[in-house]
Amino acid sequence: MNSTRRLPTPQYQQVKNHLRDGIVSGRWSPGDLMPSEAELVLQFGVSRMTVNRALRDLVEAGLVERVQGVGTFVAQLHRIASTLTVRDLHEEILERGHQHEARIELVQRIKATPEQAQQFGLASGAPLFHTLMVHLENGVAIQCEDRLVNPAVVPDYLKTDFTQITPTHYLLSAVPLSMASYTIESTLPTGQEAQLLGISKREPCLVVRRRTSSRGQTVTVVRLVHPGSRYVIEGTFQP
Repeated sequence: MNSTRRLPTPQYQQVKNHLRDGIVSGRWSPGDLMPSEAELVLQFGVSRMTVNRALRDLVEAGLVERVQGVGTFVAQLHRIASTLTVRDLHEEILERGHQHEARIELVQRIKATPEQAQQFGLASGAPLFHTLMVHLENGVAIQCEDRLVNPAVVPDYLKTDFTQITPTHYLLSAVPLSMASYTIESTLPTGQEAQLLGISKREPCLVVRRRTSSRGQTVTVVRLVHPGSRYVIEGTFQP
């Protein structure tokens, strides 16, 4: 009988969770000075490098700001109150009364590169699941989805028929997500993305990079590329 043994939460993730939860709960307010690196090293019994990594992740998520020689501060409200709901593209398209179709390009198991391993808090060469697909609305390509998934958290991911259910829908139903961080930028597509979307390499695209976590473990990291002329991203802002 095969069994999945739960891996211990990495030390940097423990520090990160502690600080993030303190911000979310209001223990530290926007503009407050956070505990210093030295204080966190003593509190958690970890190295300064471990603390530094936790703080870097919080900076990337827009939750804190670091001032050289001064300290780490909770980001102002306008930096942390912007929310983008993790929604299923299939449902969005149906709500518009249109037809959704998924074209699967890749479904594979890979070995994590050093950069990918760092994103997941894993060792270089650790297994990851990789899917690449194009989503179409009424036959027109509107999103290229390039996704990595942690097999330790979602072991049955590659067994799923993604022509019948989107990865987002499957992950939302399979794993209780506790946090999602994202970035949005306007940039040009890669050559492969332009080819898959059927657009010019010079057409600006809206690119969303999103990382979601569950119980301190990274579940998935995804790059979503949308032709700027075909898609609008909507979110909510709460001051």
